[in-house]
Amino acid sequence: MRRARSPNWRLRIGVGIVLLFGLAAILSRGWTPVPNPMRMRIASRLHPPAADAWLGTDQLGRDVLSLLMLGAGNSLATALVSVLIGGALGILVGLLAAEIGGRPGAALMRAVDVLFAFPPVLSAMMLGAALGTGFWSAVAAIALFTTPVFARITRAAARSVLVKDFVLAARSLGRGGPAVLRHHVAPNIAGVLAIQVSIQFGLAILTEAGLGFLGLGLPPPAPSWGRMLAEAQTYLGAAPWLALAPGFAIALAVLGFNLVGDGLRDHFDPRTRQG
Repeated sequence: MRRARSPNWRLRIGVGIVLLFGLAAILSRGWTPVPNPMRMRIASRLHPPAADAWLGTDQLGRDVLSLLMLGAGNSLATALVSVLIGGALGILVGLLAAEIGGRPGAALMRAVDVLFAFPPVLSAMMLGAALGTGFWSAVAAIALFTTPVFARITRAAARSVLVKDFVLAARSLGRGGPAVLRHHVAPNIAGVLAIQVSIQFGLAILTEAGLGFLGLGLPPPAPSWGRMLAEAQTYLGAAPWLALAPGFAIALAVLGFNLVGDGLRDHFDPRTRQG
């Protein structure tokens, strides 16, 4: 007797965590636990967690929970834009390389692989020197690293589909390359790409936090989880909650997107299904 397939708990938990951060980011645009959270309140500086400040206050007397909510919006926005740009470019390059094939396709991929020589932090430093630090410098640095990842995965997945009988039949009926890619290849690799998108979201959030920690992300006074961690170093002994709060937020957000990726893999890959 066939057993019922177990619930996809990874996907459910991951989506729940992502929705929690998304809700916090949206809510922060109109409401935070403390009105005007960027206002300095020196008399309330370094207060430990309490009923009126659930996560305590920072060195300037600002509510840490309110700053985390605002930082969630900035981190998710940076990750979203960078993954969309890098993913779109990488998918287009991967599909083109798969369709061209042969030495031209391999040469195109080798050119894309050159981008791997520039890690996001190094790219952000170069872009920051040329354009100045800020949102778009961070987006460009993360997208630059994301593009070859999507290009590689898209090319490999597309090549496995292009040799299928239904694709060969479509070509024999006169369908050109763009039509084959749009109608036959793209739908069959959508699951693989969805998994990679969720994984790259987590990596983008982690990278954005790293850039903020080094001062290469959003400039002050815009809240940033990475900069909150950097500023908390001075007060680790007196106010450990300043580091614990953003550190836990980063870890939980990355975990949420990774769980979504694992859940999607369980859903799309028949070999991982129980039953």
